[in-house]
Amino acid sequence: MRRLLVGLTALSVLAAVTACGSSGSDGKDGAGSSGPTTVKVGIVPVLDVAPIYLGRKKGFYAERGIELELAPAQGGAAIVPGVVSGQFQFGFSNTTSLLVARSKKVPVKAVANGAASTGKDGADFAAITVSKDSPLTSARQLEGRKAAVNTLDNICDTSIRESVRKDGGDPSEVEFVEMPFDRMPAALDGGQVDAACTPEPALATVKAAGGKEIASNFHDVSPDLTVAMYFTSERFAAENPELVGRFQEATAESLRYADSHPEEVRQILTTYTKIPATLLEKLTLPRYPAEPDRPSIERLAELGERDGLFDKAPDLDELLP
Repeated sequence: MRRLLVGLTALSVLAAVTACGSSGSDGKDGAGSSGPTTVKVGIVPVLDVAPIYLGRKKGFYAERGIELELAPAQGGAAIVPGVVSGQFQFGFSNTTSLLVARSKKVPVKAVANGAASTGKDGADFAAITVSKDSPLTSARQLEGRKAAVNTLDNICDTSIRESVRKDGGDPSEVEFVEMPFDRMPAALDGGQVDAACTPEPALATVKAAGGKEIASNFHDVSPDLTVAMYFTSERFAAENPELVGRFQEATAESLRYADSHPEEVRQILTTYTKIPATLLEKLTLPRYPAEPDRPSIERLAELGERDGLFDKAPDLDELLP
């Protein structure tokens, strides 16, 4: 996930919306159409989105008259403006990116949950990791060290700061280095960084090479942390409330199914990721609750404000469903 809003202003986003006209896929709610409504969803091909792939396979969307077109993207830099301009009807993003967008008056609206922490300290699907030869054993020891994050000023460095803070350290003494998740295992082994924010499958890759986990950074924010959500634009939600409702219902069913069928989740991962078969069974899967956890999102917003991610704190009532 690259930086969400580099060069993006509320003015340019609103101009894009105006230029694109209606963001509906074929009018308001596809009313009067003789077949299913095609819905394009911008996603990042990671573990978090396994339920939507699984729900499409199981027919949960088709049963509600929705034909899903899943469009992989590198991250929020493409998905957020794509949703607001109407290129995508829905998108997927980590929660902090949506909070940052909302704080900048970008008109996005969360509509469904995405993924959550496992709720287990030391057994989450993301962790702060170090190399097998590292002397570091706790988050507090990151003071004066380099930690890799996929995007600066986002959910990884905010959660790492909280881990350091909870362990009695000074988070302002941590130096963050931006790099893609798939580069982090090699960067740890090569000594370019001292620690890394590694969600799965990077977490399994690090552990397979003998690396160690020193803190569960998402869990340290909240055991029930809502890590990511599906969202749409305010305009699309207002013009297509019935379609948005059907998407919400299908996504909630997909999340519940994925949460109770982990082996099917692992199998569906082979269809849209390049995770090696040797790592597949070693992955720690996220939880997939049907509903976002508002207290955990409030905590992320508090930390974002504390860390200077927002010029003005976002209004959660404007963002959350």
